[in-house]
Amino acid sequence: MTDRAPVRTRSGDRSAVARAVLLALGAGLLAVAVVAVGVGPALLSPVKVAAILAAGPRGQDTALAETVIVWQIRLPRVLLGALVGAALGAVGAMMQGLFRNPLADPGLVGVSSGAALAAVATIVLSHGVLAPLVTLFGVYALPVAAFGGGLATTLLIYRIGTRAGQSSVAIMLLAGIALGAFASAGIGLLVYGSNDAQLRDLTFWSLGGLGGATWTKLAAGAPMMFAALALMPIVARGLNGIVLGEAEAFHLGIRVQRLKRLTILLVALATGAAVAVAGPIGFVGIVVPHLLRLSIGPDHRHLLPASALGGAALLLVADMAARAIVAPAELPLGILTAAIGAPVFLWILMRRRGASGL
Repeated sequence: MTDRAPVRTRSGDRSAVARAVLLALGAGLLAVAVVAVGVGPALLSPVKVAAILAAGPRGQDTALAETVIVWQIRLPRVLLGALVGAALGAVGAMMQGLFRNPLADPGLVGVSSGAALAAVATIVLSHGVLAPLVTLFGVYALPVAAFGGGLATTLLIYRIGTRAGQSSVAIMLLAGIALGAFASAGIGLLVYGSNDAQLRDLTFWSLGGLGGATWTKLAAGAPMMFAALALMPIVARGLNGIVLGEAEAFHLGIRVQRLKRLTILLVALATGAAVAVAGPIGFVGIVVPHLLRLSIGPDHRHLLPASALGGAALLLVADMAARAIVAPAELPLGILTAAIGAPVFLWILMRRRGASGL
């Protein structure tokens, strides 16, 4: 008899762990979604929710109150929250890979502010200079405008931070802060010139949240977010290479400039749509990718889908908490994510400070 040699695995290979985490996140997201549909003034058990969903939007009785609550009120909100969370989580992972910095986030580098400025301008000026845009795109005018604002801001940040083909992360982050401040000034000016009805809408929208979610709003933002999430795998391998440096990525056969342009486009697409339908919601793009990177590693082939699933689950949990904390009222979701995300952001800063020996 001969002894079999033990099976050896590469110490840096976390593929098995990543697959397990992806399965756990997928199952967790499904469970959280079912629970979220049942949470509200009329509390429904997961079994009841599953039965109502299985019966369809008409159910056995078209006048059944619970069917109307699930299909017309809660399900659009849960689906919208899952999409927005997935978009923000995935965008955070893409930006951190592109900028080679775990602190990069659409909210911190000004992309969300640029998208918000365009969205606010569309709301306030919809009956003025931007009336042709609203007429042309209809219900899609707000997501299209937010996408344009996010894209313009992202391109400008990248342009400022790149010289002779070399990108400076520090300059990009500083440029993002400056452009974010400029966008905030523009938003303030537009708010100052708005009427009472617009002012009320803008106040609640600027705090971020999923209140007022409808199938129409979901249809307006879903195509852009779906498109960005579906195209994520295209940039995963390139982001793995660019983490090593642009020169190293080029020698690996990665078309660096093309990768940057596509990543920027996806970031603007997802961020613009998310901001348009849910308002500015911060820190999801920092917290989720960073925590997942600690467990499954930096491989973007696993990190991007994991960040999407984790972001969706986190936002649904936060939305349930926002509805429960001040029930029967509703706490703006942006306030809650900031309260959760800010301490985690500080922890990341302190961790990096300790790692650098400062």
